[in-house]
Amino acid sequence: MPAVPALMLVPAVIGARLPILTTEAAGTRRRAETTKAMAEKAAAAAEGMVAAQMSLVKSMWSFWPEVASGKVPALVNGKALQDATDAAMKPINRRVRANFRRLSRG
Repeated sequence: MPAVPALMLVPAVIGARLPILTTEAAGTRRRAETTKAMAEKAAAAAEGMVAAQMSLVKSMWSFWPEVASGKVPALVNGKALQDATDAAMKPINRRVRANFRRLSRG
């Protein structure tokens, strides 16, 4: 799944979250949104790194079978990097869509 559709929601999420973060920074509200934003970014980054590494390991294990079958290996033609990038973006896309839904409701 391409990352573009979910990433197009980022400006809307930032726009909805900014007033909340500003209020929290002023100290008039507890810092729940700030804590949530930081925690989910760290979790999404960690999940993305693991997913990318697993995707590359999968490509590594399929290298010789692809060579033996006469295909150009994914590690050589760039498909492995594209798959790793897509895998890394999935957790980020999920978080962006969830944030958009949550923040646009209230």
